[in-house]
Amino acid sequence: MQTEINNALKVLKEGGLILYPTDTVWGIGCDASNPDAVKRVYQLKQRVDSKALICLVADDRMLKKYVKQVPETALNIIEVTNKPTTIIYDEAQNLANNLIADDGSIAIRIPDDDFCYWLSRKFNGAIVSTSANISGQPTPKSFKEIASEVLKGVDYVVNLQKEKICDKPSSIIKLTNDGIVTIIRE
Repeated sequence: MQTEINNALKVLKEGGLILYPTDTVWGIGCDASNPDAVKRVYQLKQRVDSKALICLVADDRMLKKYVKQVPETALNIIEVTNKPTTIIYDEAQNLANNLIADDGSIAIRIPDDDFCYWLSRKFNGAIVSTSANISGQPTPKSFKEIASEVLKGVDYVVNLQKEKICDKPSSIIKLTNDGIVTIIRE
């Protein structure tokens, strides 16, 4: 796993795209603070950039770097949830502008996954994580279902296919600073 982390780190630091297993589905990733890399993700997915992408961070300390005010409720949800949960936060900061939604929000997940944790920790930053499919096509449930154009469109494919089977996207909750909780995807 260490070799794969090092290889992915090199690509992320150079502004490249990676294809990697997450705690949910296979993801296309890049440095979440690099607008050119984020633009390449949108182009690869053939997705309009008005539809925001999800980011992964290692822990709640890192989360506070990218969200001006992390509601206490969010920390409680993160602590008690028993399945991968992405939270949409108000007032994103320190991220590429083309990654942040028009309303200033950002979707972030703290994954329960060793590879993602160590990749984000050693990168010391947020990493984009969007499903490894062309927009409008089904989310691949395994590595072998990933379209060839996605495989060819990234700069590095993390070689952990045999160790990891990812098949369900995360739940998504929108949590506003004034305490309103909306379930976007169960």
